[in-house]
This record gives sequence, structure tokens and C-alpha cells, in this order.
Amino acid sequence: MKRGKRYVEAAKLVDRATLYDTAEAIALVKKAAVAKFDETVEVHIRTGCDGRHADQQIRGAVVLPHGTGKTVRILVFAKGAKADEAEAAGADFVGAEELIPKIQNEGWLDFDVVVATPDMMGVVGRLGRVLGPKGLMPNPKAGTVTMDVTKAINDIKAGKIEYRLDKTNIIHVPVGKVSFTEEQLADNFQTLMDAIVKARPSTLKGTFLKSVTMTSTMGPGVKLNVVKMTN
Repeated sequence: MKRGKRYVEAAKLVDRATLYDTAEAIALVKKAAVAKFDETVEVHIRTGCDGRHADQQIRGAVVLPHGTGKTVRILVFAKGAKADEAEAAGADFVGAEELIPKIQNEGWLDFDVVVATPDMMGVVGRLGRVLGPKGLMPNPKAGTVTMDVTKAINDIKAGKIEYRLDKTNIIHVPVGKVSFTEEQLADNFQTLMDAIVKARPSTLKGTFLKSVTMTSTMGPGVKLNVVKMTN
């Protein structure tokens, strides 16, 4: 894979054999971000879990203290008073069955998070094939299937992110933007890692956190010292 000149220059800042402390890693990621837009800072956590076992699946959500720096568009499936409540709380789109053909047939996906009241999950379930692969299906563990739509919307707008294992047992999550201060990124990162460490499955034997890498959208990966994050 041919890398651009900027990436090659940025990569020289990072020693691939070194495991960096959080503060050093954040400083490096910010320094190595050379794109012309405000890059997202991402964390990739390789775990020792085996997601094929239900008791080793990790899924949850956490509110980052400084948000993600991204404007999140929220779609709420609700009816009646709950639909009114969702609109009042600032949901970008609110609806019920009438949205099914729009999403299924017209490919409408102008939203980033889907929230649903429990009574609407029968309707939302029909969209499983579309929303599932994109990680958009509402889930009680992530707080997106709830009667308290106001809290769900407020949390998401405040910077709530979902984390889950992918097929290779890695968790990929954003922790902010390159324009954030080092302190803001450190706060967000620590909040995320505290939640992940707490989510360690009780049935897991051996190492939980195998590696943690921080990177910007277009920049090189910086490996962190996992031992300091408890294992």
C-alpha cells in the first residue's frame, strides 16, 4: 500500500517499537495529524476475548466528558407522547412505521444513532438487515432502547459513544478531534478505558487488553503501554 508523502513524514515521528504513556501518545497523535481537516482521534483496543462466546461479548456505552467533537444526528422511533418528547428533546428525526420503506427501499441513512422505545422494536426489527451491519440497531445495553428518550438524546448529544467487539475482537472508538487540547483527549481516553476495563468478562482467562493503539484519521498508529492500564 503506497502511503502519501505527508503520512511517511508523520510516521517518522513514531517509534513502532515503543509503547508510549498516554500523555506522550496523545502529543504524538496531535503532532502527526497533518491532514487539512480536523481529524478524529480514534482508539483501537485489541482484546483477548472470543466474541463467538456470548459470555465474552463486550458491548456498552459511555459518555465522554468533552464529547466527540462531532455533531450527531439522532433518529428516534416512537409514537404519541414519546414522539413529542423526542422532538422536544432535540431529536433530528422522529417517526414510526412510515420510515421503514424510506430506509429499506430508498436507502435513507442520514442519521448516526437510532433510539427506539421498547414498543417500537417490532417495527425496528424489520430493518435489522439494513441497520445491523452498520452498527445502527438500537440496543438496551447501549441505552438506545428506552422509554426515557429525553435522557438518551441528551446523553448522545453530550458525547455518548458505543463500544463493541468487531469480528476480530477489536474495539474501535473515537475519543475526540485533533483540535481538542491534550487534557481533553486524556480525560476522554481515561473515561473510555475505565469503562472498558470494568466491562472485562468474568469468564475470560488470560490477558484482557492485548494492545491499545491511538491514531488520527489519516495519521500513523501510536501504541500505548497497556500494563499501566491494568490487566
